[in-house]
Amino acid sequence: MELIPFKQLVKDRFNRLSAGQKKVANYLIENLDEAAFKTAFQIGQQARVSETTVIRLSYALGFQGFSQMQELIQQQMLLQNQTAAAADSLPSADKHIFTKVIENQIDILRSLLDSANINEIWKAVEALIQADQILISGHRISHAAAYWFSYMLSSIRGQVHLCSTSGDFFEKFCNLTENSVVVVFSFPRYSNETMKIAECASKHGITLISITDRLLSPVGRISDIVLTTEENAETGTNSIASVISLLDLVMEGIQQKDKGRILAYQQKLEQLYTTFDVFNE
Repeated sequence: MELIPFKQLVKDRFNRLSAGQKKVANYLIENLDEAAFKTAFQIGQQARVSETTVIRLSYALGFQGFSQMQELIQQQMLLQNQTAAAADSLPSADKHIFTKVIENQIDILRSLLDSANINEIWKAVEALIQADQILISGHRISHAAAYWFSYMLSSIRGQVHLCSTSGDFFEKFCNLTENSVVVVFSFPRYSNETMKIAECASKHGITLISITDRLLSPVGRISDIVLTTEENAETGTNSIASVISLLDLVMEGIQQKDKGRILAYQQKLEQLYTTFDVFNE
């Protein structure tokens, strides 16, 4: 079968899996490095299902059996480990606490270059370029990144709207069309408001892009396009730096593929800035 990222394969077929198979899928996604060399029986124990359920998951994902599924996982883990090898060669015993923070951020940022992430980023770029309107939402801890992204998008194209934290999504949603895009930001602890927004967009057939911490987060499971940043292994939180860096990649992709329209829009915007003395320069 075609060598596509295992995580993406699980995401694409997740809703069709049985309850037991979903337990296994969640375990595999969160523990790929361990699962790569465990038996089906051992994986079943960890996921609290039977060995048969693990094997049935491999069939449900399109593999000929468990061994073929595990072989794909091993190949992708090998590639991932080779990419990270350079970062692991530095001594760490006496490093300053701030140095550790920076190096951890570097590891997280490096993961953004995973082939699955790159494919999803280009999908997001294309969807955002083609959209007639873009509606962006993020609540609680996710609002800062949502605001930043809406501001940056508004500087290169029109019809970008940010939902306020007071709850005006449905009023703005009424103006969307089948060619619109909804972008939701959702990081732990996941906001119920954000989940309702995502469900509304999905139910009405509006393209849904989620910026979240993992592929199978609540919004990730129902999104058309999922962009993820890894969790800080030491603190268990998501860094705003990695989220903004991910969004920077999206912005760069849009600017590379839509140069003509962006230039015309920014020239018009600069005229307004100058006429009304917006900035103190």
